[in-house]
Amino acid sequence: MKILGIETSCDETAAAVVEDGARILSNVVVSQIDIFAEYGGVIPEVAARSHLEVIMPVVKKALADAKCDWDDIDAIAVTHAPGLLGSLLIGTLTARTLAILHDKPLYAVHHLKSHVYANWLTGESPIFPLLALVVSGGHTQILYMRAHNQFEIVGTTHDDAVGECFDKVAKILGLPYPGGPAIARAALSGDANKYKLPHPKVEGLDFSFSGLKTAVLRAVQKELGLPISYPSHDLKNHLSRQQVADFAASFQKTAVGILCEKLALALEQYPDVQSVVIAGGVSANKALREALLEAYFPAPSLSGDNGAMVAVAAYYEIISGVKPTDPYSLNIYPRISIEK
Repeated sequence: MKILGIETSCDETAAAVVEDGARILSNVVVSQIDIFAEYGGVIPEVAARSHLEVIMPVVKKALADAKCDWDDIDAIAVTHAPGLLGSLLIGTLTARTLAILHDKPLYAVHHLKSHVYANWLTGESPIFPLLALVVSGGHTQILYMRAHNQFEIVGTTHDDAVGECFDKVAKILGLPYPGGPAIARAALSGDANKYKLPHPKVEGLDFSFSGLKTAVLRAVQKELGLPISYPSHDLKNHLSRQQVADFAASFQKTAVGILCEKLALALEQYPDVQSVVIAGGVSANKALREALLEAYFPAPSLSGDNGAMVAVAAYYEIISGVKPTDPYSLNIYPRISIEK
């Protein structure tokens, strides 16, 4: 079974062809990072227009790279939730049109499901029941899965996602967008024990990262001898390169430590768990990978948004008995739980 997966939930336009939920025949990603680096974040309207410009060339290249024509494709899968409204519209309208034109079954896939299922493209399948730690720019959650396509949220963030926190701290330090890779690079020459940053006290398996961002801000102001009223956007102009590296390393160590603490607590509460999978853009972080050596991680190239993860998620929906979506009535949901 060959599935064409289409992903446009944020700032990557992606399409891929995956065979039998395991073999990637093509995986094309056009990123908008260069566009938004200047602004320090994604501008939704610009993202949607950029998707519109490249979506069909990306789909055509995915088919060409896979050496497939439409007769070879058995189904189309597309991200329909959650994400930026305009970005989701471009992907779903494209997938709906293609499904109608080429008479293909259409599967609407939740973005977080896709990230989790990227771990089934590593060559070794995780064993159920499992815990999935989802860490991205928009989400930080712990999911419990008894079987394919069964998701229970057992922990979630009360405010910022961990990836969002990376972006905000990077901005304070004067590092480029996206913040995750920039902080990881800066941390290589920093002292991770230089600055003591707090672990938020949140009950159960939930997270909070807003306070950590504020703690970094206050620590920078204190280090520079500046009042808390001093504009945060100007702090970077007073930091030395070594101070930036030390703050980056200290923050990264703290953020990874928080994630590991909550995951360890989850494993205590769910002793039947046989596997742990890490999903989302932050799963590419080397420090997190080194801290969780026994967990499943997607290939770094599959940690960010891509079409292959959408296709494999749809494959496991199909074998779980999920019926296709009517292309004439498919809706998008910028915010919706994975449990829905």
